[in-house]
Amino acid sequence: MTENELSFKVIGVALELHKNLGPGLLESTYEAALKYDLEKLGLNIQHQVPMPFVYKEVKMDVGYRLDLVVENKLILEIKSLENLAPVHFAQLLTYLKLSDKKLGLLINFNTKLLKEGIHRVVNQL
Repeated sequence: MTENELSFKVIGVALELHKNLGPGLLESTYEAALKYDLEKLGLNIQHQVPMPFVYKEVKMDVGYRLDLVVENKLILEIKSLENLAPVHFAQLLTYLKLSDKKLGLLINFNTKLLKEGIHRVVNQL
């Protein structure tokens, strides 16, 4: 599946999840439930993937973690915030660049309508 096909599936699952749970829960709750639902579809999901930082050819473990990675192609950054800030978009774009991936979804579950909380972030490689 392409990144776009995966993102379409993920968005559908996330919308259904939000319909069932609503806003106001912890980020970790949405992350775990989304992982569960995506795995039930047969997708390979990695959870809390360590993201090393390489500086001047030195690999450093500085604590970056990708919330979810779908089929080793699509990064999901899960939030449950009143408002997203520009730094959240920058964070996902940085993760995409560091991991050499093309597409990520920034999903803020703390919205009345989830479609307002889903944002595609593209790494222009």
